[in-house]
Amino acid sequence: MQMDSSVSQSFFHSIRSRELSSFRVRKRPFIDELASDFTEIGVVAVEHDAVQTPPLAISFCKASKNSHIFAVSDEDGYVSLFDSRKKLSSAASHQENAEKARISDWVAHQNAIFDVCWTKEDTRILTASGDQTIKIWDAQEKKCTGVLMGHAGSVKCLSSHPTNCDLVISGSRDGSFAIWDLRCKINSKSRCDEVCSPSTSMLKGAHPSTQARRGRRGKAAAASITSVLYLKDGNSVATAGAADSVVKFWDTRNLKSNVTQACPHPESSTQKGISSLSQDLKGVFLTASCMDNRIYLYNILQLDKGPKQAFCGPRIESFYVKSAISPDADHIVSGSSDGNAYIWKVTKPQVESITLKSHDGEVTAVDWCPSEIGKVATSADDFTVRIWNIQTSHCSSSRSPSLIRRRVMAIPSAECRKLLMNENEDPIPLTKDPGRSHSPDESLHQISSSSPSTAPLLSTPKAHKKNISSVSDSNETFEKTPEAAMKSPSSVLNPPSSLKRKTIRDYFLAAA
Repeated sequence: MQMDSSVSQSFFHSIRSRELSSFRVRKRPFIDELASDFTEIGVVAVEHDAVQTPPLAISFCKASKNSHIFAVSDEDGYVSLFDSRKKLSSAASHQENAEKARISDWVAHQNAIFDVCWTKEDTRILTASGDQTIKIWDAQEKKCTGVLMGHAGSVKCLSSHPTNCDLVISGSRDGSFAIWDLRCKINSKSRCDEVCSPSTSMLKGAHPSTQARRGRRGKAAAASITSVLYLKDGNSVATAGAADSVVKFWDTRNLKSNVTQACPHPESSTQKGISSLSQDLKGVFLTASCMDNRIYLYNILQLDKGPKQAFCGPRIESFYVKSAISPDADHIVSGSSDGNAYIWKVTKPQVESITLKSHDGEVTAVDWCPSEIGKVATSADDFTVRIWNIQTSHCSSSRSPSLIRRRVMAIPSAECRKLLMNENEDPIPLTKDPGRSHSPDESLHQISSSSPSTAPLLSTPKAHKKNISSVSDSNETFEKTPEAAMKSPSSVLNPPSSLKRKTIRDYFLAAA
């Protein structure tokens, strides 16, 4: 029995109308391409006991329920937690706003804290300090639960494993990076009776300097590790240093040598160092903030092709100036030594950047709020942290019309009708009651929520077999590519499932 063509056409016409204009659909917001201005929504002073201190690191909480909270570390060894949703008055002083927005603060180290890292659903925060240690803190109780010791220089950067909250990587001024497993047995106790743990593995001299003074045996001195990243595949890490603009990629299961590396100009090795690395939420793109006053964008899956784009404008004159790509990979924000912060749209590097002008000093650490699209925090040597947000008129709650059109037109209507019928079976009823009509939203919900036992009836055997074979063929071809096997980290060999574009057809095949 075949489905009435008029019913089928009406159904898909309703879906198309619903997606384009007729019904309000809750979707992930995005920053409109016409956006040209960010608004400062708050500024807080970084000071303790009426003494101002320059902030060195900013990090928003990672869980969506806490993402409005951000941590700030400073040169005096304090960690401060602030609520970015507090309505701060522009007429009030920065100190008054800080008192209003501050959740808590405490002395974490007797030295500068260069980086902070949230883990374990934001209940735990790690601090990297100039005292050569990393401390683990209960964020609510403000209690130190452990100390990681092993570096012979200031700890400059931290990054947590994407799924395992007990794994952390750190980089140090001594030229080494280390991997820590917080589940390891206790090794000793510090003078303050704090639990100390050793690293599970450490690699020294990861980024040697060719111009540094050589030692007795002629070996080049190790340059500082300025940034580390745990990549989304869970096995690979990326490191950068002060020696050159090379980003190295390592397999944590075998750290004898780096798997591959990327740099702006392979033919002429530049001696300009990298101040920071960042990656988007899916882990496909990586940015490197280089001391040649450029921010380079790499595709993790195409490292051998070099940077995809280069963004110019900021003055990166110190390793304290950082940059960060937004979680949705749409924008990049960077600090600058000229007292401004800059924001670019990733797909339009040639377009002039948005300039954030309010700071009175070198803009250093920056960070994006992971769940509130368009909210960004910047810190500077003027002892303040400023919160910015895109104007609401520039933020849309749906995808751009061009994207919607491409997705709707991806499958011809004839194939759509085949997906919803079987030549030998009855058609799927679109309404439960013949005397009562349902809206397109209810019809779509009814199909998407159908039980797995009835799902195989949604596609013809030929279509199902054809698509399964095509998917397997594409995967086999990808895995056998020699360039990917030889020149890429393990994340290249196992691309995230988020990279696979989904259409209406995929949902039915997944159920089958």
